[in-house]
Amino acid sequence: MDRLDAMRLFTRIVELGSFTAAADHLNLPRATVTHTVKRLEARLGAQLLQRTTRRVRATREGEAYYGHCVRLLADVEAVEADFRQASAQPRGRLRIDLPTLMARLWLIPALPAFFARYPLIDLDIGTSDGFVDLLREGVDCVVRVGQLPDSSLVGRSIGNLGQVSLASASYIRRHGTPRTLADLLKGHYAVNWASPTTHRVEPLEFMVGRKRREVTLPGQVTVSGVEAYMACVEAGLGIAQFPRYRVADGLASGQLKEILSSTPPPSLPVTVLYPPHRQMPARLRVFVDWLVEVIGKQL
Repeated sequence: MDRLDAMRLFTRIVELGSFTAAADHLNLPRATVTHTVKRLEARLGAQLLQRTTRRVRATREGEAYYGHCVRLLADVEAVEADFRQASAQPRGRLRIDLPTLMARLWLIPALPAFFARYPLIDLDIGTSDGFVDLLREGVDCVVRVGQLPDSSLVGRSIGNLGQVSLASASYIRRHGTPRTLADLLKGHYAVNWASPTTHRVEPLEFMVGRKRREVTLPGQVTVSGVEAYMACVEAGLGIAQFPRYRVADGLASGQLKEILSSTPPPSLPVTVLYPPHRQMPARLRVFVDWLVEVIGKQL
């Protein structure tokens, strides 16, 4: 078995979690699968897989190697695709990661039209609002909201999300409605947000004209998860700031109340990120174009 076939076999073992399932999928004898993995680990000088009675899992080294295999195999497929007929449709599987609510509200409902346009593309969709290591995890692209750290990834700007400052109706009944930024410092509280990556508590931010103002308020709870952040606001524990689309239903029902609308929070950039490619696979290129089209219509 050549190296590319060994990589294909290894990725199937990781994805299926089983030597037997990978052997069946690729129509190979189980002994061939076991022998190939042993030779692969010996050549690399690292244990790639942990075997238990119930499942096979990648080691840390195996996860890193898996990510490299996925990218390399995708590049090989892209090169081969260039030599197919020019009229051939993009094909293959993409691993993507999307913000949870954005996926549910905007992107997944639009997928039937995408698949009608590109019926030979398959999607493996993850949903999260935190950091994803594309290179290590073999993810083809992610959509992220907010300022991004410097990285080796390629970023394509989609647009900006408007934000809103708010509190629950029960909080407003207890503490009153702040009319100015100065009012915030007179007995008001925040649901404090701590960055999942830096663990630093972020201040509330407001745009006064073109200037950004930061306000730090006391708070009894600090969270680093979006769902917990929302739950704390709904429970009346303090003031928070969210993208407007995320809280539209709560604002419409009156459960949540917008405050300080004349000094809104700064908008958040929306970006699609993907690893650099010498030659971007056609399936990734058309999917990124589709993301920009669908999300752009909502901004």
